[in-house]
Amino acid sequence: MSKINRKQDALDYHSQGRPGKIEVVPTKPTNSQRDLTLAYSPGVAEPCLRIADNVDDVYKYTAKGNLVAVISNGTAVLGLGDIGPEAGKPVMEGKGLLFKIFADIDVFDLELNTKDVDEFVRIVKALEPTFGGINLEDIKAPECFEIERRLKAEMNIPVMHDDQHGTAIISAAALLNACEIQKKKLDKVTIVINGAGAAAISCARLYVSLGAKKENMVMVDRSGVIRADREKLDEIKAEFATKRKINTLAEAMKDSDVFIGLSTSDVLTPQMLKTMARNPIVFAMANPNPEIAYDLAVSARKDVIMATGRSDYPNQVNNVLGFPYIFRGAMDVRATGINEEMKIAAVKAIAELAKKTVPEAVNLAYNKKNIKFGKDYIIPKPNDPRLITSVSLAVAQAAIESGVARKTITNWQAYADELSHRLGTEDALLRAISSKAKSDPKCIVFAEADHYKILKSAQIVRDEGIAQPILLGNKERIDAIVKQTGLDLDGMKIIDPSKETAKIEQYAQFLYQKRQRKGVNLFQARKMLLDRNYYGACMVEFGEADALISGLTKDYGATVKPALQVIGTEPGVNRVAGMYMMLTKKGPVFFGDTTINKNPTVQELVDITVLLDKSVKKFNINPRIAVLSYSNFGSNEDEVPDKTRNAVSMLHEKYPHIVVDGEMQANFAINHSLLKDNFPFSTLADEPANTLVFPNLESGNIAYKLLQELGEAEAVGPILLGLNKPVHVLQMGSSVREIVNMVTIAVVDAQSKLEVPTVKKRRGLFSRREKI
Repeated sequence: MSKINRKQDALDYHSQGRPGKIEVVPTKPTNSQRDLTLAYSPGVAEPCLRIADNVDDVYKYTAKGNLVAVISNGTAVLGLGDIGPEAGKPVMEGKGLLFKIFADIDVFDLELNTKDVDEFVRIVKALEPTFGGINLEDIKAPECFEIERRLKAEMNIPVMHDDQHGTAIISAAALLNACEIQKKKLDKVTIVINGAGAAAISCARLYVSLGAKKENMVMVDRSGVIRADREKLDEIKAEFATKRKINTLAEAMKDSDVFIGLSTSDVLTPQMLKTMARNPIVFAMANPNPEIAYDLAVSARKDVIMATGRSDYPNQVNNVLGFPYIFRGAMDVRATGINEEMKIAAVKAIAELAKKTVPEAVNLAYNKKNIKFGKDYIIPKPNDPRLITSVSLAVAQAAIESGVARKTITNWQAYADELSHRLGTEDALLRAISSKAKSDPKCIVFAEADHYKILKSAQIVRDEGIAQPILLGNKERIDAIVKQTGLDLDGMKIIDPSKETAKIEQYAQFLYQKRQRKGVNLFQARKMLLDRNYYGACMVEFGEADALISGLTKDYGATVKPALQVIGTEPGVNRVAGMYMMLTKKGPVFFGDTTINKNPTVQELVDITVLLDKSVKKFNINPRIAVLSYSNFGSNEDEVPDKTRNAVSMLHEKYPHIVVDGEMQANFAINHSLLKDNFPFSTLADEPANTLVFPNLESGNIAYKLLQELGEAEAVGPILLGLNKPVHVLQMGSSVREIVNMVTIAVVDAQSKLEVPTVKKRRGLFSRREKI
């Protein structure tokens, strides 16, 4: 992807629609006049008076207890330096977004137009009544040390400069585990720290708190090794100045056990790495390019444990493993600060989590069968759902035990349950699916490649490592779009079926044999293959691509029909169905059938339900299926309730392992309390349904579109179920985001399929009875 395109994509992401990345959303009803009188005047006077009588009631009646300020003056923004508070605001909004999606903490970002330490401290201190915690961000050293020190001393809410402590906490957890694997003692290892900024100093201090010895550390800055005899040595760097008579990084590296890189790219050479002690530990954390490339390091030393700040290599040191959960735990016990005990508790919780059996959801997200503690897994993955319970609980407990908590937790299991239910799973699910796709990218053929949206999506999935695109279309037209829009398709395979004479003949012979008793002669087969949906389906059938994406410019049937005729259904499957994954604030809900079967019979409803059950499980979700009607358990007698009731009866008899019930109305299916109060016998009474089977195409189609527009749910689909190989059909006019989501689903679908048999082994398919 060209730098120009990357820049424009980033600008578009932040500017299109509502500018920025965050908004304020009411948490209480505001629909009626009564709601407004309670929310504001005169009703708001009551909580005001209660708080005036008891200031701690501010946590009971306002959002203070779940509100963090992300505060910066823009003097050290990412790797961009002192670019000013306004220019730093996108980063602060992004930090707020991470707080929300990983720990359900609300954030106001505040950019202060001052470089004066006294003024900065005065402003932030005055904000204490508003916030439950303060996250300092992107403030340059040495001012950041003084600002944090004073605010922690003068404020009674948690304050943390994440640039200092976030990297320190995560890297410390990784270092404990790396030392254990390499059979080294933290109090004995020699550590070289390249960099002397806020993060480096905080890392060194935390390592000392955990048992490392200052005399075993060497810190290197731009001028070389920081020695005790250096002239004009500032107070902060002097803390880790060495008495050794060495001057360069190369000299410091000789016989060292650990390298901690918090500097810039390519400063550590393979030659330096080779001089380290046996079983070295290298954390090259410069972003985006580490101090030594991962491949170079592991090829230079087979015995090295390597970590970076990048997600495309093992052992990513990512601050998101820490700060959301540290603040979550600290704020849940109303801690007056974040002390050393709480940071060490976070370190140990993160380190211990890496040693536990990895949940299947995490294995699936990275397309691994068994991720386990070892050289390539020394810290948890960022999408591990156990982080919020493990880290937040440990921090809260440490706050209580160290005497800084103003609220005590007695039922820790209830607190753990509360933490695990805090987050909706919709974004987490998409992130997990995306991670799984990236772990084993598949070859995806795009049938409508002479369209800008398709080409843009192909570029994105290629650049993101989700898929390897093959483009079907007119090359001249595609080149014209690329020239006009500045897209980067370098290296992508472009095929114009009309010019592929040999392939057309090969596919035509195959199609003729398969469809000759369905009214298709060889001439017609050749003509059909000029349709890119037929050509693309043949590529998938012949194993020349792993999945097909189409439908942006054609109606649904025109895409599904070629897939059925060329590929056919899975063994034992009598029909295909369409499913939408609706990403709601309460988690994902799967809708079927929404696209194919107009008015299914009882048996067809059963078949659809079985397909949905199997497909939802691919997302590592246990399906709880409700078969919907306008009736509840026999309350009405008519064609639709009778059909759905009979389908459920058949499902209970033939598929007792499927968790399904009905017929029932949609509100009862989603609201399990309502269902339990009225129909406690239902198999869905304890938890709401997450998979809905509609009695006909009309109701399913209307439902998902209404939810998409009025319910602020994101629709991912339609996901085509039941085909022998992956073909997925876009909605006409899909956005680029929707296309990328569908490609991601297609890759994961392709990963889950069995190894593709050769065409010769599949001759028996030619005689299979087809519906089309």
